[in-house]
Formats: sequence, C-alpha cells, structure tokens
Amino acid sequence: MKLSAFDFELPRAAIAQRPAEPRDAARLLTIGDALADRIVRDLPELLNPGDLLVVNDTRVIPARLIGRRGAAAVEATLHKRESAGVWAAFARGAKRLKDGDTVSFGEGFAATVAGRGEGGTVLLDFGLSDAALLAALRDHGRMPLPPYIERNEGPDAQDVDDYQTMFADKSGAIAAPTAGLHFTDALLAALTRSGIERATVTLHVGAGTFLPVRVENIDEHRMLTEIGEVPEAAAAAIARTRARGGRVVGVGTTVTRILETAATSDGIVHPFAGETALFITPGYRFKAIDLLFTNFHLPKSTLFMLVSAFGGLERMRAAYAHAIAAGYRFYSYGDACLIHPTPGATVRAPSPSYG
Repeated sequence: MKLSAFDFELPRAAIAQRPAEPRDAARLLTIGDALADRIVRDLPELLNPGDLLVVNDTRVIPARLIGRRGAAAVEATLHKRESAGVWAAFARGAKRLKDGDTVSFGEGFAATVAGRGEGGTVLLDFGLSDAALLAALRDHGRMPLPPYIERNEGPDAQDVDDYQTMFADKSGAIAAPTAGLHFTDALLAALTRSGIERATVTLHVGAGTFLPVRVENIDEHRMLTEIGEVPEAAAAAIARTRARGGRVVGVGTTVTRILETAATSDGIVHPFAGETALFITPGYRFKAIDLLFTNFHLPKSTLFMLVSAFGGLERMRAAYAHAIAAGYRFYSYGDACLIHPTPGATVRAPSPSYG
C-alpha cells in the first residue's frame, strides 16, 4: 500500500497540549457499525462483564540528555536498552561521534560512544548499573515529550506527572503508552464493579513506535525493535477470558503489538519476553485482541496504519473526519476511541458493535 493512503489534514488547534482533567473526562468515540460520541468514564457500560482490559505497565524515563563532546554540543535521546548501562540513542551530530568519544551530560555523568545501533543510532555506554543510570537520568535527563506538545522551556513539572500512566511501574519507555493516560482510580473501580478484569503486559515504547515512515511503499518500512514481556499471569488471564466467552480489550497500540507478537496463529497468547519489530498494516489478521481502546494518531504513522488494519481504512478515515469536525482532541494528551474490528480483521468473528 501507499503511504499517501494514510494521510489526512489535521488543524493545528486539534492537537492537545494538556490532558483532560480529570483524565477520564476525555471524550470517547466508539467506532463500529456506527459512530457514537461518549466520554471515557462511560467505558464500563460499553464493555461486558467477563471482558478483560490489558494495559501496559512501562514507565517513561527522562531519556533526553543535553551534553558536550569537547566544545561541541550533543543532544541525545535514549531509545532502547541494549545491556546494563548501555543504550542505543539518537544523537544530533551523531555522524561526528566516533567510537571511544566521551560525551559529558553533567558533573560525574558521562558516556562513551561504544559503536552503532540500528537505524543510525549510536551506542552509549554509561558504565553504570541500570539502577544507577536511572538515578542519574532523574537528575540530568528531561521527559521526552513529543514535539507536537509545545513547551518553549521544555517539559514542565506538570508534564512529569501528566506524561505517565497510573499503571507505570517498569522503567524503560521513551514515550508514554498514551491510551493508558485516560484511566483513573474511579474508572478502574467502576470497571471492577461491572465485572471487567485487568491484566498487565510490558512494552517499553521506543523509536519503533513513533519513527516516521519515509518510504511511499509501506512494505519497505522496517520497524526498530522494542523490548517487551507478556507474563504468564497475563497469558493465563487471556485464556480464561476466551474460555468464558469474554473479549480481550487492548489498551493501546503498544499492548496490541506485544500481544500479537506473543500470539500463535490459533489465537493463543503465550508468555513472551524479548524483542518485537512487528509492523501491522491493513490485511493483517489479529489473533489476540477483540476490541481496541486507543488515542487518535498522527497521519501517515505506523499507529494509524495499525488502527486502520483493525477498524478498516475507510471506516477509520471516516471516524477521524468525524472527530476533527466534532472538535475531538488529538495525539498523546488528546481524546480516545474504542474500535470494533472490521469483518475479516481478526481470526474470530467480530462481536456486535453497539456504537
């Protein structure tokens, strides 16, 4: 398919600069046989007793660093842990960095260039344990907000809290799994009262999720790898849900990608720990999820391709056009949608969609 098929016009004013307050007050567009305008706190009545929400417990780290190599300024954004204290990073001026160069990011905090990684990245060896590196990042790093969230002075104190889901536990992401930003204690309590269960997986969101597609033939795009885990408890919860006729609801594209990575062709999700570079485009048949709760995504992004694979390209284009006309807020801090699968998108018959 051509990249242009996933393009659309979005007014700049539609890009959310702060999240809804409270978070579950965000708008929710249900996308099925029809479109319906709801709010996120309506989610318990849109799901069925026995359904299972699967959330991502990754935690965003302060991955953006400003430093110097001699007299030259260096800006680095860590994107994937390679080993203890060693991360692949995007660095401005990376071509000028040579193996063995030292980049200082603050007093007592420096890294050695230890080679090259995938996608034109450099490997930075901080010579620290993972725990010590995370502590140093808290002192010297910045929250890696996406560029469409405009902050003249960089991320502020409010962003430190806002750009983290309530499920955040395992440090390692450089972008938030933004569908999870909509949840609150009150919403989780209401979901539990409605008989809706929850399971947790991990995908440390990295460059593979958000790097732009730069080829017109999308089959030529290659995702960078990201690290994730489907623990045994989550795989067992999914199996129990299937056995009782419940539905698996993926909270976000990151949950969807790690579950689909762990699923076999018969629709069974197995425990998994490792890397994924799964790139989902229209024509893919989903094995692990029955519903998708997610934000509104960038045009021509791999995320919009994934939701178009699940919900159908023309249906998603129509839904996005409705959302723009109705004043929905887009991207990381924006509103959400609950997508029912288009016929043929899953290995199971799609459940009825009630709008």
